[in-house]
Amino acid sequence: MILTPDNEYSAVLDTCVLAPMPLCETLLRRAEEPALYRPYWSEETLVELRRTLLKFRLTEKQAHRRLAAMQRAFPEAEVRVPDGLLGAVQGGLPDPSDRHVVAAAILVKADVIVTSNMKHSPKDILAEYLLSVHSPDELLLHQYHLDPWLVLEKLDNQASAIGETRTRIAERLQAAPPLFARAVRERQSL
Repeated sequence: MILTPDNEYSAVLDTCVLAPMPLCETLLRRAEEPALYRPYWSEETLVELRRTLLKFRLTEKQAHRRLAAMQRAFPEAEVRVPDGLLGAVQGGLPDPSDRHVVAAAILVKADVIVTSNMKHSPKDILAEYLLSVHSPDELLLHQYHLDPWLVLEKLDNQASAIGETRTRIAERLQAAPPLFARAVRERQSL
């Protein structure tokens, strides 16, 4: 499916793109109205995210606050994967513990899975389930090319909410979606 403003493009977000705060916020702000896509995650993704945030040295209270904010902002995003569907997602995945991500994508008929861990999401295996996979860079660049002004406005809102500039947000994103960050920086110089 091609990402357009008129469709219901949907993405299942993996734990690894939700854990780093700058990337998570950048992805989720694009799902706020006017939305560029509809986000989803499995219940297990939130369990993994909580564990990951604690490993990142957030306190239990901070981790809970972040997860609760995500759930409040996107109550329809959380997907409960039935055991039968989880069991049906079998062979080929390098890490069987990622089956919940694939199962959630099948359940919601997602257009794409967004992950930074492409080794655990081989395109050929996901194609067997009629699924695609993108890195956060690919998703953000698609959105940027679709509607650069809306994406930049959302980036400005993100920056303003924490007292930063768009350029500073792009710098913070350099490690995760470097091509998107470069496109934003280049737009600044025009």
